[in-house]
Amino acid sequence: MDKVRESVRESVRESVKEPVSGKAARLLLQNIPLFKGLSRAQLDHIAQMAMLRQEPRNKTIVFVGAKTDSLFIIVRGSVRVLNRDIDGREVILSMLEAGECFGEMGLIDESPRSADVVTNEPCDLLVISKTDFTRALAENFDLCLNIMKSLVLRLREANHKIESLALMDVYGRVAKLLRDLSDVENGVRVVKRRITKMDMAKMVGASREMVSRVMRDLELRGIIRSRQGKIILNGD
Repeated sequence: MDKVRESVRESVRESVKEPVSGKAARLLLQNIPLFKGLSRAQLDHIAQMAMLRQEPRNKTIVFVGAKTDSLFIIVRGSVRVLNRDIDGREVILSMLEAGECFGEMGLIDESPRSADVVTNEPCDLLVISKTDFTRALAENFDLCLNIMKSLVLRLREANHKIESLALMDVYGRVAKLLRDLSDVENGVRVVKRRITKMDMAKMVGASREMVSRVMRDLELRGIIRSRQGKIILNGD
């Protein structure tokens, strides 16, 4: 699974060097899991529907409660999906990277957006309107199947997160988060994305100070180490 995720990220990063139009748009789509199994003609048809949107860092793309009108596919960059309470405190529900999408749930059940989505860095997004996406679903069984797989994966991830919040202490939640964020590189688990201690705290439901304390302890015990902006997980 880790190799597949990394392969998708690398292929998307390579494809984005070309202008997004025609053949280049199809090359982008065929490297995204949501469109796996679609024929060249189907990909070309969907590519004609997609519009490229470029957004700066810390831009809110989707607002909770807003009308659902588009599917967003991340071509370059990453975003965080979050909710806020009335006091402005945030909880990060997930982090999404190149090759992943958001907004599909609302297109299916026609409910308002369930969370805010904010860019972590400058992002290139492909945007497909609700009308076009609904038509594409009606015409492509493989796309429907991939959507179902995506939703099942989101549900499993939510279940795992609920389980960790209920059964693990902060130490365990931080350790699990690092593993979930890591990919295998030359036989070693590595967290390559840059993530702040504050964002980690928002993901595990703890204070920044507590997360910093746990990270220091993990380093002192030799469980993790930092190198060139990456976090190396020693052992498995």
